[in-house]
Amino acid sequence: MINNSILPFTKQIAYSFGMLGWSVMINVISVILIYLYIPPSNSDLPILISQATIFGIFNIIAIIAASGRLVDAIYDPLIAQFSDKSNNKKGRRIPIMKIAIIPSMIFCFLIFYPLVPKESSLNVIWLSLMLVLFYVSSTSFIIPYNALLPELAPTSELKVRFTTLQSIGYVVGIGVSSNAFNICDWIQESYHITNRIMALQITVFILVLFAGLCMAITVFSIDEKKYCKSKPSSVPLLSALKQAFSNKSFLLFITADFSYYVAVTIISSGLMYFLTVLLQLPETLGNKLIITMVLVSFLFYPIINFMSKKIKKKVIIIISQVILSLVFLGVYFLGKGTINPEIQIYLLICFAAIPLASLNIIPNALLAEIIEKDSKESGSNKEGIYFAVRYFFVKIAQTIGIALFAMFLIYGKEIGNDAGIRYNGIMGFVLCLSAALIFTRFKEINPK
Repeated sequence: MINNSILPFTKQIAYSFGMLGWSVMINVISVILIYLYIPPSNSDLPILISQATIFGIFNIIAIIAASGRLVDAIYDPLIAQFSDKSNNKKGRRIPIMKIAIIPSMIFCFLIFYPLVPKESSLNVIWLSLMLVLFYVSSTSFIIPYNALLPELAPTSELKVRFTTLQSIGYVVGIGVSSNAFNICDWIQESYHITNRIMALQITVFILVLFAGLCMAITVFSIDEKKYCKSKPSSVPLLSALKQAFSNKSFLLFITADFSYYVAVTIISSGLMYFLTVLLQLPETLGNKLIITMVLVSFLFYPIINFMSKKIKKKVIIIISQVILSLVFLGVYFLGKGTINPEIQIYLLICFAAIPLASLNIIPNALLAEIIEKDSKESGSNKEGIYFAVRYFFVKIAQTIGIALFAMFLIYGKEIGNDAGIRYNGIMGFVLCLSAALIFTRFKEINPK
């Protein structure tokens, strides 16, 4: 794989905008979806989907989320293989990404446009369909987008820089989407809209429009044929998948990546509940907390970049997972004791920002190195397949994050009956600590 020339820094920034746009869409679902469809009693929102359970464990929204991701996961390797084998004269990745932007925007908005403004089976059908269509559309953007990284960044140092910029895009996307309830409040106050659901829908429309514009910056700023030179893969789909799953380094990498996305999804899905139920604070504080997390995280980015040159990336990931496990343990104790509730949540968010900084940067750089090594050894460019498998697990992790949170709510989601919310903290603790132990077996690649 040979780059014709190094992507200028301004275009590297333009590349990160694609991650920013995708992050806004994905995280607005994490922030709003459960809160909109099965809100707590003090939210002034109607319940839109039945809270009935199957086998006493699985509630409807958890099943919907899992089903949507299952369809999406099946689609992942198909779009990856299509991208890897593409002979499009304008490039293997960018043309597909362009087509995916508009459908992603449309279906992301429609997720939050239930057909009936009260509990109804029609809302179940509608949400299931819109989630599937959104996941398929957004996957058609993010798989080719990530497959560009090893081609655009030929050296280890560039890979860390690119993944740092990607990480900034992803974290800023979390920050932007976390403003949903603040924007909603502003819309209601400024335009005298009394219908909370309508105000949320207008909010989502604004966020989705912003996300689409960010994604467009990437696809219209980078000339793939100028900055990438790679040949289409000739490896059949099943063979490519088998080769990826037989790569031990890749499988261990997925473990750390998986727990990170479960963690972020649980935090995003649960933040409003942590605030309004465990701590009895206003939901508008969520925006300030996310901004605080983003700013604290950014402070650690230069430190992470410096450390990655001095010590093994593997060590950074293991330490980060252990710290993150302690953060989740802290969730269980929110609202207990005599410490001011606001101080409790700010301390938790600041501690969470430290491991999230490194887990946003280092895993992507490691994956790019794994893919580059495989390409050199096999003589075949299978970037899309590797990222498809990676994002299969990312989506499963996000699904599990949403599903676990929704399922645990069965055991209590109200003030005075909050055990279900606290159980998520224990689950996050177990997942992150397990991932840290497993990742000790990872053998880091030392690219020249």
